[in-house]
Amino acid sequence: MSFFRTILKYMECFTGLDIVAMHTMLINKPPDSGKKTSSHPLHQDLHYFPIKPSNNIVGAWTAMEHIDRNNGCLCVLPGSHKGDLKLHAYPKWEGGVNIMFYGIQDYDENCPRVHLVMEKGDTVFFHPLLIHGSGWNRTQGYRKAISCHFAGADCHYIDVKGTSQEVTERDISRIAKKLYGIPDDTSLQDMLRFRVRLVKGKRINL
Repeated sequence: MSFFRTILKYMECFTGLDIVAMHTMLINKPPDSGKKTSSHPLHQDLHYFPIKPSNNIVGAWTAMEHIDRNNGCLCVLPGSHKGDLKLHAYPKWEGGVNIMFYGIQDYDENCPRVHLVMEKGDTVFFHPLLIHGSGWNRTQGYRKAISCHFAGADCHYIDVKGTSQEVTERDISRIAKKLYGIPDDTSLQDMLRFRVRLVKGKRINL
């Protein structure tokens, strides 16, 4: 509980006092088969969320064990959160790419990169426009981390039709239909609305 309260204290700096959780994942990166498909392309998390303003959204990524470049640590491009949401698509990698592992199509490849070596319990907070990804897992074990995204409850949904985020809507809709029988014409906003949970304060727009 004390760990959650500490996280919440930092959340409020980004979201304000009314906070909702949008998306939570236990990431269990498997040992790579040799095709490097365990890598996550450089991307911006806002691509997955039909929400604005971006400055009221924050990701919290917590290591559950020692994580370094050997087992696929995070790689970030410092300062990239000051830009706009870029065009995303599936990268044309020789070994293939996992579903919903979209990558940015246009970024400065000479931009400095920082690899985040983390210990168990370390948490990094980042803006949803920060360009980041993770390397492939060269070890024989699974690399474990928890990723959570939070937003101010007064943020609002946007329509993603005609944008690069439409591919996210399409893929999530297919998965939701397969797993839960949700109609395949359900909007990304409605699917996210179903998943959003109030964390603190009151639920306003989201």
